[in-house]
Amino acid sequence: MAVIIRLGRPGKSANKKIFFRVNVMDRAKARDSRFIEQVGYYDPSKKPAVVSLKKDRIDYWLSKGATLSQTVKNLLKKTK
Repeated sequence: MAVIIRLGRPGKSANKKIFFRVNVMDRAKARDSRFIEQVGYYDPSKKPAVVSLKKDRIDYWLSKGATLSQTVKNLLKKTK
């Protein structure tokens, strides 16, 4: 099973309050389908944007062979 760490978008966007969860999931699954573990969140609607990541869990999954999406990679660079 190929694992990727990427953003998921929970809930409805009817209220225009968009936020994202940083999820560990199977690469073949859809963006908003079941995930293995939630390792953070990203809220771009706040000023400044709020980013919360569990870096120890992300490092764990990377050591197990997971890959990062480009967006999550950029978020990690911002928070370091």
